[in-house]
Amino acid sequence: MRRRKSPLLFTAAVLAAGSLLLAGCSAGSTSSKGSSDGKTPTTATIALTGTPTNLDFTTTAGSAIPQALMSNVYEGLVEVNQEGDVVPLLAKDWKLSDDRKTYTFNLQDGVTFSNGDAFTAKDVKFSFDRVKSDWVSSLKAKMDVVDNVEVISDTEVAVHLKQPSNAWLFNIATPVGAIFSPNGVSDLANSPVGTGPYAVEKWTPNESIVLKTRDDYWGKKPGVKQVTLKYFADATATTNALQTGDVDAIANLQAPELLSSFESNDKFQVITGTSSGEVTLSMNNKTAPFNDKRVRQAVLYALDKQAIMDTAWNGYGTLTSTLVTPTDPYYEDLNKVYPYDPAKAKELLKEAGAENLNITYTVPTRPYAQAVSEIVVSQLKDVGINVTIKSSEFPAVWLDDVFTKHDYQMTTVLAVEARDLLTVFNDPNYYIGYDNSVIAPIAAEADAADEAGYVAGMKKVARQVVDDAASGVLFLFPNIVVAKADLQGLPKNAIVESLNLTDLSWK
Repeated sequence: MRRRKSPLLFTAAVLAAGSLLLAGCSAGSTSSKGSSDGKTPTTATIALTGTPTNLDFTTTAGSAIPQALMSNVYEGLVEVNQEGDVVPLLAKDWKLSDDRKTYTFNLQDGVTFSNGDAFTAKDVKFSFDRVKSDWVSSLKAKMDVVDNVEVISDTEVAVHLKQPSNAWLFNIATPVGAIFSPNGVSDLANSPVGTGPYAVEKWTPNESIVLKTRDDYWGKKPGVKQVTLKYFADATATTNALQTGDVDAIANLQAPELLSSFESNDKFQVITGTSSGEVTLSMNNKTAPFNDKRVRQAVLYALDKQAIMDTAWNGYGTLTSTLVTPTDPYYEDLNKVYPYDPAKAKELLKEAGAENLNITYTVPTRPYAQAVSEIVVSQLKDVGINVTIKSSEFPAVWLDDVFTKHDYQMTTVLAVEARDLLTVFNDPNYYIGYDNSVIAPIAAEADAADEAGYVAGMKKVARQVVDDAASGVLFLFPNIVVAKADLQGLPKNAIVESLNLTDLSWK
């Protein structure tokens, strides 16, 4: 957990959504490898997979950008710690009005952006207003509940909501709450400017991001002078790079079958934690045959998810049924709704007049997706669904074809955005295409209710989504970190999108 000047721990709600569609490969950047003169290394190189297409998450979907930049380059008023609590960051503390519609934040003193601009309440107003005016990402909807932002003084700002919202404080701990300088948004795709402990020194597309520790950072500085995020095309390349010393750590191992070679070597450490990233089996609700609820249900009955997780990911992970994870306050175990039942699947397909189906399965070029796809194809074939795999380069091609154009029938992706149940299913124009007419009023009522009403309402939303078989979740992704034994401060859990490197240091 981050340690800062005058930290005040405000605990609010638990989180769910972890950060995982990672980043990773840089020809030309170098690992610390230790120092020939015996001195403690001053740099670190982290291996990731899934390179960002640019550095602007306000206009570009996907988790690779906030995974690299949130907490490291950009900060918000609050953040989510490793325990899942919402705690102060650029805000020292806050208070909520009696009518639960106004949050008043007291801000940290002496904070500057990486371009030298001083951070004040005006930057909070600018950033929150800009979400509505300039953001293209669908995340912008999370700021719709804000009526206006009032600057009280340089160090105090009030955010007035249209109605009470249980979700809003948590939401501003995600990328939508990132604070920008008005002088730092002219080239977000290439030159991010934030208040975080690092600044982007160099970005080589498809290869690496070099983060330099800021000498003028307002909080506790990292224990390294530079971090290189190095992007690799596949999981085997990342493990080879760690074994040869080209990198110092793998932030999330994408080949769990290779763990044994590190576990038996005292030069390395293996850290196993949790995440809130779900490996999904998404079905396009607006396209045949998945515009028929019975076909979607048949697919879910046809899948032996335990066998998929055991075979594809060596049993690492947790079974879950929708985009709600055990760290969410409204989690409910609904795994038994669709037990493995091939006979039931065949019965539903026959009832829907959809026997001997032929469908296309768009599979992104990510290790988890490739690992699960062949098993899914085999299991669906057993119930009469013939599946053709279409490989889709990730992120660029997949984001364009599937996420933007909705040109697909079935796909798999690692959904890592924190608490994304409503993001995915409460928008009929989202790539899933789910009819949200039933859940929309339930979700709205829950958000404006008290805490108990919020939990009860969101459970009702989750049950409806599962009953409708809106889409499937194969399993909850584990967070497996492998690093050199003397590298400290890598986050154990990936329950938010950012890879927080603030506490990184060498023993």
